[in-house]
Amino acid sequence: MLDPIDTDAVIRDGGATGRFPHEIHTGVAWWMAACYVVTARVDRLVVACDGQPATVEFFDRMCLGAINAQHYACLVVDRGVACQDDLLVVMKELGRVPGMYAATSNGTATLTLYDCDGEPLTERSGLHLIRRMIAEDRVPIPVNAGSKGRIQRYQEVDR
Repeated sequence: MLDPIDTDAVIRDGGATGRFPHEIHTGVAWWMAACYVVTARVDRLVVACDGQPATVEFFDRMCLGAINAQHYACLVVDRGVACQDDLLVVMKELGRVPGMYAATSNGTATLTLYDCDGEPLTERSGLHLIRRMIAEDRVPIPVNAGSKGRIQRYQEVDR
């Protein structure tokens, strides 16, 4: 792993949280998204962020990680800048699609993963699997060019 993190300290409470850039960095957003797609076996994921300048790169990395997750060819629905409640509405509207939300505040970055019911991921619902994959440096990559997913703006998604 090029830039390791303390997975036990950072990956907890529904996602990943830490001081930026010392405890958490933008690569973690890629890792979390790719691992989430693989562990949850999803082909669609809604992503959004709070729009803070420090959050934009976390958001971009989440999108890229999700589309580069093994053979899942995940469609990432880019909700863009939104509040968490709006993200949850879109997830439900699109048919109980899981989601991820990036936010930064006072030097702390938080990446929250939501299951298809709009609940933050728990240890029992898969967070421990993601933590272990990252700790063991088993972050998924695409198996071939045809397996790569794509990013689509929310406004362009068929409903």
